Amino acid sequence: PIVWGSKMQTLVALSTTEAEYIALSSALCEVIAIKNLMDELTKRGFHLHHPTPEIKCRVFEDNLSCIEIATNHKTQPRTKQLSIRLHHFRSHVENKTINVEHISAKDQIVDIFTKPLP
Repeated sequence: PIVWGSKMQTLVALSTTEAEYIALSSALCEVIAIKNLMDELTKRGFHLHHPTPEIKCRVFEDNLSCIEIATNHKTQPRTKQLSIRLHHFRSHVENKTINVEHISAKDQIVDIFTKPLP
């Protein structure tokens, strides 16, 4: 499934990395909700296309620092201000049910919704 939404961030970011991490956390809230729904349907006996579907998600991020924060669970001096509520998806990344992958900024198609046209 594809989930799309646009809204202003409710948190103030001190850097572009932090802004990207807030956006990633927000997007993964939707992904985790859909994943939990699919898991619950499977547990309750609803037959999906595969008897035991393995639900995984690939998320594309163009900010390498944001990917580093998402995949590295060590607290760095510059990231200690990030709230615990933004790290809710780390267990899914660790279990490899969510994979945060790098995509170059020129290949990031959704940037047309957030960047001005040339």
